[in-house]
Amino acid sequence: MAAAQPNKTNVYEGTKRRLKIWFVIVALFMGWALYTLYTQVGKQGDAELRLAEVQQKIEEANKQMDELQLQVDRLNDPEYIAQLATKDLNLVREGEKPIRVK
Repeated sequence: MAAAQPNKTNVYEGTKRRLKIWFVIVALFMGWALYTLYTQVGKQGDAELRLAEVQQKIEEANKQMDELQLQVDRLNDPEYIAQLATKDLNLVREGEKPIRVK
């Protein structure tokens, strides 16, 4: 019976060695996974900032487009064109007298 116990300790030593190797491999994998997660979170933050900037530019472009559309609609109105002609070019209609202020 004394000969059976050294075999069990050799088996336990081999099992312990395999477990240590397994834990080292798992620890390396987890380290790599955490590093990858950290870098992806950083990249995601940068992408969110760029997305916010692009959305801001899109909003500004839409606002400018709305203003230009309003101006086009006004320029299609004959009364507005007459007001611009009177104001900017000092033109008057027939029968009107221009008033000049010095």
